[in-house]
Amino acid sequence: MSELRSLLEAGGVEPAFLDSLARYGELVLETNSKFNLTGAKNAAELAPHILDSLSIRDRIAGPLIDIGSGGGLPALPLAIVTGVEVTLVETTLKKARFLEEMLEAFGLRGEVIALRAEVAAHNGRLREHFRTGTARAVSSAPTVAELVLPFIEIGGTLVLQRGTMDDRERNALNDAALMLGGRVSEEVPLTGERRIVIVEKTQPTQSKYPRRVGIPEKRPLCY
Repeated sequence: MSELRSLLEAGGVEPAFLDSLARYGELVLETNSKFNLTGAKNAAELAPHILDSLSIRDRIAGPLIDIGSGGGLPALPLAIVTGVEVTLVETTLKKARFLEEMLEAFGLRGEVIALRAEVAAHNGRLREHFRTGTARAVSSAPTVAELVLPFIEIGGTLVLQRGTMDDRERNALNDAALMLGGRVSEEVPLTGERRIVIVEKTQPTQSKYPRRVGIPEKRPLCY
């Protein structure tokens, strides 16, 4: 039994998914030795990230879009466990090719978009098409809201996985969500400083959002 499989089993992953998730993680680590996919360098470091990705599985409905996918967290573990259709937005071509290989290797439904989110969100095929959106380890909460909410259909949700949030960031997210056609509906504390923040999409996002490439990160809305 691989170390990663044992760690995932100890973390509560159901037997039916252990082999696939462990194999995915092993492929991440193998590829990570060739070019940087994640800061996790071994099984002990990667397992918590996979388990953290699965912490939002009950919040996910398809189709799912994931922004800044990198090595595929959280979208690929979620797709393996739930079968949800995923669209992975990743600009780095080496990472995008890895994600395409993972979709094929595990028979997952979905596609990889090798564009910046600021560009992809103005594509009529993608805009307001998705039921759920995620973006793990990507910038401030208001920036993530601007990058992801334009992809979400009315009635859908942005599921944010965050660490510490001070009042300034929390208030900025509340205000930015309103500007983008959404509202923060729930904040769920997890272990330590981790939390899940749910933003519901209530009306169409104005066509001017997201702003041009780089601006959402340089000048977050309301922050």
